[in-house]
Amino acid sequence: MIRTGDQYRASLRDDREVYIAGSRVRDVTAHPMFKPLIDVRARIYDMQHDAKTAPLMSYEAGGEKFATGLKLPYTQADWAAKRKAVDAVMWDIGGVVTRVGDETIGEMWSLWDGKDILAEIDPRFAANIERHIHQAVKDDPFHVSANTDPKGDRSKRPQDQDPDFLVHVVKETDAGIIIRGAKYETAAAYSNQAFLKPTIANWGDAKLSDYALGCIVHMNAPGVKHICRTGFTGRADARDYPLTNKFDEIDTLMILDNVLIPWEDVLFYQHTRAATFIRQTLHRYSAFAFVQRTLIFADMLIGAALWNARQTGLDKQQAVQEKLAELAVWREGINAHLTASIALAEKSPNGLLMPNQSLLMTGRVHAMTNLPRVIHTARELVGGQICVTPDVAAFEAPETKPWLEKFYTVSDEWVADDRRKLLAFARDLVNSDYAGHRLTFQLFAQSPPFAHLAAVYRNFDWNGPLGFSQKAAGLSDRVWGGKKQFQQGVPT
Repeated sequence: MIRTGDQYRASLRDDREVYIAGSRVRDVTAHPMFKPLIDVRARIYDMQHDAKTAPLMSYEAGGEKFATGLKLPYTQADWAAKRKAVDAVMWDIGGVVTRVGDETIGEMWSLWDGKDILAEIDPRFAANIERHIHQAVKDDPFHVSANTDPKGDRSKRPQDQDPDFLVHVVKETDAGIIIRGAKYETAAAYSNQAFLKPTIANWGDAKLSDYALGCIVHMNAPGVKHICRTGFTGRADARDYPLTNKFDEIDTLMILDNVLIPWEDVLFYQHTRAATFIRQTLHRYSAFAFVQRTLIFADMLIGAALWNARQTGLDKQQAVQEKLAELAVWREGINAHLTASIALAEKSPNGLLMPNQSLLMTGRVHAMTNLPRVIHTARELVGGQICVTPDVAAFEAPETKPWLEKFYTVSDEWVADDRRKLLAFARDLVNSDYAGHRLTFQLFAQSPPFAHLAAVYRNFDWNGPLGFSQKAAGLSDRVWGGKKQFQQGVPT
C-alpha cells in the first residue's frame, strides 16, 4: 500500500548505524542535516494522499492504490504519467531533488529485462528479481542504488590489493551469502533498501568472479554502517541560501562489514555475464528520470536569469535576449529528446516499454555536456551582484537597512526585499558551495561522460548511415557481406 510521510519516517527509526561529522546519529529524522530531505521525501509520500495531487502521484489497480513512480511502464501513457508526477513534485517542493526512489527502481527493471540470462545461471535469480520488483510496487519503499566503490588502486586487480575496495562475497551459507566492501550512495542513510551491483565493466575472459554480485541490501541490516559527508544545511541563514538548506542530499559511504544477504535477496552472483549485462543497460530506464531533473534545473536557471533581466530592465537588449535564447535552446533540446524517446519508445526484451535508447542517451549527452556552459551563461545574465550582496541580517539591521533598501530597490514594482530574494536564490543556484557540489555530483549521479558516450555508441543505429553511404558511393554488396541494405531506394 502507498505510504504516508509519517509511515516513511517511522521506517527510518530502526536503529540503523549512521555517522555524520564523527558522531553516531540515533534518529536521522530529527537530525538537522538529514531532516530537510527526509521532510521532502515524506512530502512526496503525502502527495500520494493529498486530494490535489493524488491523481498524479498514484494509480489504482485491483482496488488498491500504488505509486505512479514505481509503476511498471507498458505504454506511452505510463511514461506520460511518470513525467507529470515528477513535475508535480518539483513544483510542490520548489526545487530539484535527485535521489528519491522513482529514478532508481528503473535499474531493477533493466536487470529484469535480462531474466533469460539470470535463468540460465540459476532459476532462483530470475524469480528473485521479479518478486522484488512487484514487492517494491506493493510496499512503496524508498529505494536507492548502490553503484560506486572506493576502488583503490585502479591499476591493480581487486585481488592484488585490499579485496574490500570492491564489494565481494566472502562466504556462502545455507541462509545466504556474506559480503564485504563499501559503496558510495546518496540518500542511503535515510532510505529503506538499495540495489547493489558491481562497477567492474571489463571482466576479461573470466566467467566467474566473487565481485560479480547484484543483490538487495536493507539499510538497517547488521553490519551495514553509513558514514556520511557533512551536509551544507545549517551553515548559514536559510533566507540567504534557500536551496542549500532544503535540498542538500546527504551522500554516504556505506560500509558492508560481513553482511548476510539472504538467498531470496540475491539477484545474481559470480556470473560475469549477468554483471556485464546490467552495467551496459543500467540506465535503460532511469536515465529518463535523471535527464528530466536536468530539464527542471534548466527552468530554474532560465527563471533566475530572466527575472534579473526584467528587474534591471535589460530584457529588451538584443545581447541579453541572445543569451536567454541559448538557455532556451539547451532546455528545449532536452525536452525534445525526452519527448521523442517516448514517442518512439521500444519494447524491451521483457515486454516493458523502454524509451528509445538512442534518443534518450543522446539527450543525456546534450543535457550534461552543456550543463557547465549554461550555468555560466546564467551566471553572466544574473550579474556580479550575486557575489557581493550582503546577507539578510544586514537588510534587517536598523543601521544598514535604509541604505540597502535605497540601493536594492529598483522601482516601485521591484523593491529591495524581492531583489534580495532573487539574488540569494541565484547565488545558491549557481555560485554557492551547494551549487558546485551539485555540478560535480552529476559525474556520480548520471555516470561520467565517457559512459554517456559509450551508451550512445551501443544504441545508435549505425546501419542507416552505412547503408545510405553504401548506396550513394556505389559500393558493392561485398563490403556488407553480400547483404543489400536498400531495396528500391528504401532502407531495409
